[in-house]
Amino acid sequence: MSNQAIAESRDSHAKLFRENLTCYIRSQAKPPDKFSHQARLYRLAVDLAGEEPFDDDVLFAAAWLHDLGVFVGHRPEDVQQLANWDHVAYVFHRGPGILRQLGFPAEKIEQVLEVVRTHQPMDTPTCREGVLLRDADILEQLGAVGILRVVSKVGRDTRFVTFADALRVLKSNLERLPPLLKLERSRLLAAPRIAALTDFLKAAEQEAGGIEW
Repeated sequence: MSNQAIAESRDSHAKLFRENLTCYIRSQAKPPDKFSHQARLYRLAVDLAGEEPFDDDVLFAAAWLHDLGVFVGHRPEDVQQLANWDHVAYVFHRGPGILRQLGFPAEKIEQVLEVVRTHQPMDTPTCREGVLLRDADILEQLGAVGILRVVSKVGRDTRFVTFADALRVLKSNLERLPPLLKLERSRLLAAPRIAALTDFLKAAEQEAGGIEW
């Protein structure tokens, strides 16, 4: 087989895997609004990479698989169990089998798990793909998207009983997340998101007129 044929076969295999993983996550993402996060996250992470090299297979798989453990049907329903739930550990348990079944290169599975392991703000990424995914995930918690994602949880997530709970989380995100961004481009993209979230919180406080949410 020629080098061109090998490359074309590899590209075809990668495309099929991506289609398979996207379809799988679409079928598992419950509530359904959680599905769009994966597509935005991957696109944002690629944007952050700029011209610097990265493993696109690893980044794609990690972006689409990282939140599997937060979907209804994968996470516990019991309130006490949910309070102590480790959705990253769940991906470590289920992820390898899913990736192999969907045709992902076996030799890259450990890299995907490492990126997932360090995708949260308090984590320290150990590879470029991890930095890209973590910064992108932080940006997803700011701005209009961050507001929508938090407010939509009110009444259906045990942590968000009232709007006051949502506002408390949004204020916390605004205060603690921007300084944790690693990349200069991430900080540039964060600026308008920070402004939008700041304006929203000010408007919410003013419009409430001192009445408790």
